[in-house]
Amino acid sequence: MNGYERILAKLEGRPTDCLPLTPITMMFAADAIGVPYGRYATDYRLLVDGQLAVAEKFDVDHVSAISDPAREATDLGAEVHFYDDQPPALDEGNSLLAEKERLESLEIPDPHKSGSRMFDRVQAVALFREKVKGQKWIEGWVEGPCAEGADLRGINKLMLDFIDDPDFVHRLFAFSIKVALKFAKAQIDAGCDILGVGDAAASLVGPRIYKEFVLPYETQLVQGIHDLGGRVRLHICGNTSRVLTEIGILGCDYVDLDYMVSMEAARKQMGEKQVLTANIDPVKVLRNGTPDTVTQALARCFEEAGPHFIVGAGCEVPRDTPTANLEAMRDFAKQK
Repeated sequence: MNGYERILAKLEGRPTDCLPLTPITMMFAADAIGVPYGRYATDYRLLVDGQLAVAEKFDVDHVSAISDPAREATDLGAEVHFYDDQPPALDEGNSLLAEKERLESLEIPDPHKSGSRMFDRVQAVALFREKVKGQKWIEGWVEGPCAEGADLRGINKLMLDFIDDPDFVHRLFAFSIKVALKFAKAQIDAGCDILGVGDAAASLVGPRIYKEFVLPYETQLVQGIHDLGGRVRLHICGNTSRVLTEIGILGCDYVDLDYMVSMEAARKQMGEKQVLTANIDPVKVLRNGTPDTVTQALARCFEEAGPHFIVGAGCEVPRDTPTANLEAMRDFAKQK
């Protein structure tokens, strides 16, 4: 099986020759081709080169257009700081929706607008299609409702809005879903096989707020991507232990769990058939550990998760992770 066939079989519940391997690499991929991260995140050709280099060296089964969470926000007009060798960052103190009334005047960006950051990602997907379609799983990326809401409003203001102005939050999240689905369609049309949905801010709210505000819009986004003919990989950084049951009913094709979440609890609460990704600690185990500690941690995850399992880390692979530790991750996947 090649990488594309392996992941497809795993998601469809069919036998595979070994476990799929889909770690999130961004800064690690930029370093692999010797370019500053600022260039990697703003030039789709370098992003593609970096992803292909990592995929070839470590026999990774996918390539991904993920780079940073600011693409949609940038094209909506948010203040974003760009750095030479760090990811772009939103200006929390000067958020686009510091004045909530501005939401009503925002228009959904055109993902095909020349020079836009959304189009740069669409171009990355199209170039992946030319180079590895049918060989590697091609992953696009969009922001989830809570993450995009935080990007536009500011994370601290958004947390207060849940209590002070719930109607605004609903309108903000509804708008964010429209942006995400238009961006998703452009990437699906360009050739991606799956959409990563990053909704990191969702781990910062409790179960009541998650169920009332986040779950309905994540559900709309997952269903909308499925309706467009795509698949969904949900990635929520942080501790989602208190909402595992809710995440399990979203219908995602597979779910990334951060390292502080119990794989055993996730399996019990999300059902036997939900495909899960290994959640070893990306710093303590993957970056600072040894090949043996990586292998042992992955073995524990696999034992707790069962066969509906994909090898990865709890979050992004740190840029200075030892090569030997990534090779241990690869070797574990190939031996199962």
